[in-house]
Amino acid sequence: MAQYEPFEEGVEARGRVIIAIESGLSRFREEYRTRVRAALSEKGIDDPNPDDWYPQGAELDVLATIAEELEPHLLDRLGEQIPAVARWPSGVSGVAEGLRSIDDAYHRNHRGGEIGHYRFEKVADGRGRVECRNPYPCPFDRGLIRAVARQYSPVESFVFVEERGERCRREGADRCTYVVHW
Repeated sequence: MAQYEPFEEGVEARGRVIIAIESGLSRFREEYRTRVRAALSEKGIDDPNPDDWYPQGAELDVLATIAEELEPHLLDRLGEQIPAVARWPSGVSGVAEGLRSIDDAYHRNHRGGEIGHYRFEKVADGRGRVECRNPYPCPFDRGLIRAVARQYSPVESFVFVEERGERCRREGADRCTYVVHW
């Protein structure tokens, strides 16, 4: 399964995640935000409500539009916005627990069928592995993982995320693996 293709028909994403895509571009050129609004409108999403549900396919199409027509690095920055807006578990402390919580948050913000997962494994002090089996683009997940690790790391920590799997969703695989250092 490649990126930008939902695993099943009928999967939905919460409006707050879709809103984050549009509002996350406010730091960039207005033409980017205008293009994203138009792409959302083409999918029938004109004024998303944070707690309503929308087709994941529409959201993924908008992310594909950003990658193809604007600048692909924006996907990384948009992924960084997700922890601030998505429904997230409370009581999370520490990087390992934060990275483990991504899967819970993902399931709180998606519904309607097979959505995939995020799996965390701590491999050493200050290092872990996150497997992303979902239809989101690689840069988006990298930004999400980095933002979560930074959010739960000590202030003095340097967070570094690198893709280290044998195959990648860009190549048609159904998952990517990232190593996180903190």
